[in-house]
Amino acid sequence: MLMIMLATTKYSLTSALLVAGALLWGSSCQDKGIVQDYENQGPPKSSQIQVWLSTPDKSALFARQTTRPATSTAGSTHPTITVDTAELFQEIDGFGYTLTGGSTLHLSRMSPGARASILQELFGTDDTNIGVSYLRISIGASDLDERPFSYLDLPAGQTDPQLSGFSLDPDRQHLIPVLKEILAINPDLLIMGSPWSPPAWMKDNGDTRGGSLKPEFYDAYARYFVKYIQGMAEEGIRIDAITVQNEPLHPGNNPSLLMLAPQQADFIKNHLGPAFQAAALDTKIIIYDHNADRPDYPISILNDPQAKQYIDGSAFHLYGGDISALSQVHQAHPDKRIYFTEQWIGAPGDFPADLAWHTRELIIGATRNWSRTVLEWNLAADPNHQPHTDRGGCTSCLGAITIAGNSVTRNPAYYIIAHASKFVRPGSVRISSNMLAGLPNVAFKAPNGDKVLIVLNDTQSSQTFSIALGQGEKVDATLPAGAVATYVWP
Repeated sequence: MLMIMLATTKYSLTSALLVAGALLWGSSCQDKGIVQDYENQGPPKSSQIQVWLSTPDKSALFARQTTRPATSTAGSTHPTITVDTAELFQEIDGFGYTLTGGSTLHLSRMSPGARASILQELFGTDDTNIGVSYLRISIGASDLDERPFSYLDLPAGQTDPQLSGFSLDPDRQHLIPVLKEILAINPDLLIMGSPWSPPAWMKDNGDTRGGSLKPEFYDAYARYFVKYIQGMAEEGIRIDAITVQNEPLHPGNNPSLLMLAPQQADFIKNHLGPAFQAAALDTKIIIYDHNADRPDYPISILNDPQAKQYIDGSAFHLYGGDISALSQVHQAHPDKRIYFTEQWIGAPGDFPADLAWHTRELIIGATRNWSRTVLEWNLAADPNHQPHTDRGGCTSCLGAITIAGNSVTRNPAYYIIAHASKFVRPGSVRISSNMLAGLPNVAFKAPNGDKVLIVLNDTQSSQTFSIALGQGEKVDATLPAGAVATYVWP
């Protein structure tokens, strides 16, 4: 199957056989990592384009294709994606996953060599790795921990508003050691912390599940965040940003908290923001962290200037609503940033559907709607999708990788993120590219000057199109139905 053609020049029989053989080899290696570079080519030369391909039938899984020179745009007859480096949009912070407690549990149980290998593959930035650049972690337990916990759990009826018993010890068992190994591989990795619940004694129902934060503990909870950020810093782990509450309109998870928009605004402007300011923290405060069906939630908070002064931006999931809602919030408050922080893939996964939907809605859709991040939920689970909490924890969340002892299986989210994370490095800027029918796409200029274009063939048949590279050059490319390709050129 011919994956990329330049102008109208056809491959020779020898070249065609080379490509066919390479794709068959790629199929046999589909679960052995990302790089299937059968030509062992070095960095792209001037006016050449790299192509990395994933197909719905898994014959190619983020597999490097032949590199070919560009040709003149004169006489092109195919629909054309034109990339314009002069029109700039948002800067990119990174692409990655949520590193849950369960993820670190399974990683910790691997042999040191096996763990080092998969962490290098995930977070390394050289040619053989996918370069994950952003992680979200839970502040306390998420529903993908073995049990709910906070950093200050007390027997029923007891309180500790001075936080004298605060301790990060629950994270020292697995999370902190694994994070230190990751940061040794990529010290520039950005980390976002998100709480699923405050300590139960701060809540009006005294439970890890549901309930609301008692107003008399707003100040203590603000200082809880400060202690968390300072404690992680003492461990050598910088928390770049926090969200105030994971899914504040979903109190049915375990752990969880109901936090309505007026409550979040009050907490930020009168407690959390001043506490961060008093402690001289530069950690970003990000609001909402829930579905795109309620853009009114973050907009209403940002409409309050006393709260807004402390807020960096808004975070979104897409279990409800339309990805265009991110632009609605951006338009209402263009001085505040947008983040996409969570989307799950349900086990056992449907590779063709997952590849298309997540690429269209998140990698392309979220970034075309101003998001600086795209994070999948979650990094790792075991073959039984363990662990998870009772009374609400997700029982079928498919990790980007499945870990069974020292064995690793790469799942849809691994490849979806790889198509962006490897080349759209932090500091990249989204640039203009026109949309063609059936070929959603997004373009970036990387810090090293490379241009990166991610394209999905969102139709039921093979599509041929041109990519205008600038300076009168183009490449003609063919994508199979449902396939995703990342194109990179200097």
